[in-house]
Amino acid sequence: MSPLVALVVGLVLGGAVAVAVVLGTRRDRRTRTAAPVVARPEAAMARRLLDLMDPAVVVVDVDDAVLLANPAARALGIVRGDRLLVPELLQLSHTVRARGSRRTDVRLPSDLVGAGPRTMNVHGVRLESGTAPPPGPVALVLQDVTEARRTEAVRRDFVANVGHELKTPVGALSLLAEAIEGAADDPEAVQRFANRIAHEADRLARLVRELIDLSRLQGGEPLPDLAPVPVDGVLAEAVDRTRTAARSKDLDIAVGGQTGLVVRGVESQLATAVTNLLANAVAYSTGESRIAVAARARSGFAEISVTDSGIGIPRKDRQRIFERFYRVDQSRASSTGGTGLGLAIVKHVASNHGGSVTVWSEEGLGSTFTLRIPLAAPPPEPDAPPSGETVAVDPGKGTA
Repeated sequence: MSPLVALVVGLVLGGAVAVAVVLGTRRDRRTRTAAPVVARPEAAMARRLLDLMDPAVVVVDVDDAVLLANPAARALGIVRGDRLLVPELLQLSHTVRARGSRRTDVRLPSDLVGAGPRTMNVHGVRLESGTAPPPGPVALVLQDVTEARRTEAVRRDFVANVGHELKTPVGALSLLAEAIEGAADDPEAVQRFANRIAHEADRLARLVRELIDLSRLQGGEPLPDLAPVPVDGVLAEAVDRTRTAARSKDLDIAVGGQTGLVVRGVESQLATAVTNLLANAVAYSTGESRIAVAARARSGFAEISVTDSGIGIPRKDRQRIFERFYRVDQSRASSTGGTGLGLAIVKHVASNHGGSVTVWSEEGLGSTFTLRIPLAAPPPEPDAPPSGETVAVDPGKGTA
């Protein structure tokens, strides 16, 4: 909390005199009428500062009437007229009035705030010192901690997932080492176990490498200066990295679309993002199907699309596939060799370049991932065909 906000909260929470300054009136408990208080410059200043504060401030009287609510509080929809609409906040004010200062998280429903449920950290304080009745008003200061709580949850999940993902290959390496020791007299078994050790070691190295990449992309290191990057080179590099895995599954990667596009970015990161999309397409494609990667210019962006005819993504999973360690089918994780970080890396590469990544998919029909990166220069005009000639387009090529 900034010093300015702390000062204003101190004015509100400092006692009955501060309430009088802020409200400009003091209630007589016997007559329930408002007696005017002599106007002072600090009263107007305090009220003005309260109105400008980001934290929501509500002062509740002994009869649950709202004596004061700044614009931030009313914007949350928690106050209507002189009534507080959230039962949890009313209950907190009763607890504070009876037992003293309290701090807790309160979840506001989406129909109240109009932008999804929000988590508010609420600090409740009695505004009158002493414990003798009758009790006085209570101030509630609410700060939005939705993003902070979400980040904490993501961090906890991340640590748990990393531990689980690291434990799997490390445990496999330990068991395979014991198996080799017990099969010292069987060369074929030793060779088989050694191959498995190499596979698990590669999986472990890939996981560590992708964790480092993701940490860098999420702000662990400053983003390098953006430079003009030819999209053709990015596609060629990504296809070259993925070709061996595709051939092992009898898959063909077709490259098409508009050539000569240039974006502003980091070439290595863009190549990694497209490689991850192609690797994902290869992992979830079967049979002698085709994978297509194509680029085009649209609305100031280069759109790089990777299309496969694989198993597709269920509707319920499409919003979560860019989360770290999330897999649509956990049972296929070991067979595909994936770490669950590839699409998360793509998302952060797109974000760091001022772009985005989207997905279209239908189960049984395949998926199309589209990476959008801002163009560095206007795309070149396509060569016009000579007058009187027609251009034949092969519908099987250059599409995504």
